[in-house]
Amino acid sequence: MDPDLSPLDEYLDEGGLDGYLVDADSSESTQRYLSGFDAPDPFVTLYTPETTALLVSALEYGRANRQSRADDVSRLADYDYRSLAGEHGPRAAKARVVAAWLDDRGVDSVATPERFPLGPADRLRERGVSVAPETEDVVTEVRARKTDEEIEHVRAAQRANEAAMDAAADLLREAEVVEAGGAKGGAGNERDGAGESDAGDRALAVDGDVLTSERVREEIEVTLLRHGCALDETIVACGSDAADPHDRGSGPLRPDEPIIVDIFPRSKETKYHADMTRTFVKGEPTDTIREWFDLTHEALVAAVDAIEPGVTGAAVHDIVCDVYEDAGLPTLRSDPKSETGFIHSTGHGVGLDVHELPRLSPDGDELQPGHVVTVEPGLYDPEVGGVRIEDLVVVTEDGSENLTNQPIELQI
Repeated sequence: MDPDLSPLDEYLDEGGLDGYLVDADSSESTQRYLSGFDAPDPFVTLYTPETTALLVSALEYGRANRQSRADDVSRLADYDYRSLAGEHGPRAAKARVVAAWLDDRGVDSVATPERFPLGPADRLRERGVSVAPETEDVVTEVRARKTDEEIEHVRAAQRANEAAMDAAADLLREAEVVEAGGAKGGAGNERDGAGESDAGDRALAVDGDVLTSERVREEIEVTLLRHGCALDETIVACGSDAADPHDRGSGPLRPDEPIIVDIFPRSKETKYHADMTRTFVKGEPTDTIREWFDLTHEALVAAVDAIEPGVTGAAVHDIVCDVYEDAGLPTLRSDPKSETGFIHSTGHGVGLDVHELPRLSPDGDELQPGHVVTVEPGLYDPEVGGVRIEDLVVVTEDGSENLTNQPIELQI
């Protein structure tokens, strides 16, 4: 991957800064992006318009030379770290090493990510290095415009995501409707259903066992692992749980109630994310849920159709609000204090982070080729449940491409 970092070059030049410094492990996405290196322990990356340099432990030195995108890799040992640590302690020793390493590269002043660790920043200042936090989102905006290679990484993660969604849907198709007490695991696990559901004490069961949110999540996670992806958590929320957009869901799944399945995995190899949501009903949806699903599908299609270079994220968000408000449903645009209806933004960028720039929201800026965004309209009410549908879209030079091939179906 060879990203266009010219906006960062301009930022450094305008600020009279020599370089951009990151001190973190590769789970910090800017570190991973600038270094091209995956390591579990913190290391230091220096970017200048002329070069990218890494300072790593001896343990990571060989791999950093082979795998990173750095032009120059140094070891802590090259600067006598062990002796310095014995004399001054590990923290002060590392500051001395980093300061000397920067000095060797003619760097006296650096910008850092806004959340650069305070201790190392202060210790570098004590060694005469000027350290200033970068607060204009320059690097995150650069990261938002994906290269062709990055788009393929996201596409591959979305294919794995679709396999996981298929696995979840297959479990729901296989499930039978049973009396909650008549299946293993059913007794004592009932929870209140959504207001319009007549599921009563019925539940879904597979092979005689009550089908739970936890069981579906397990199937999702196993499927993702088989496709080279993983995730820390996912959403399988039924009935009233689905009325909270970020409720992970728990307990038995019930017939005739909406079940929101939102999966956002990360590739174990490339570290790029995907994101997708579907809403299912096993049985007969209420009239309200069916109406909400149709409106949400309409809003999704309208928003995706509008995405192209130059359109703002705010304009795309307004399109979704228009669909819902025209149907007489509340949104945060029509009522900023509403607790029901459309109560979140339309979408967000996806890449090394599952939530990054750009935003499809009231403050969303212009979309540009290479932006990868979710489009995820939804409606929520604890008395009814929730509905959300989410696709993943890349902005192209002349429009957009939907990276999601998953069918959209309510009744399953």
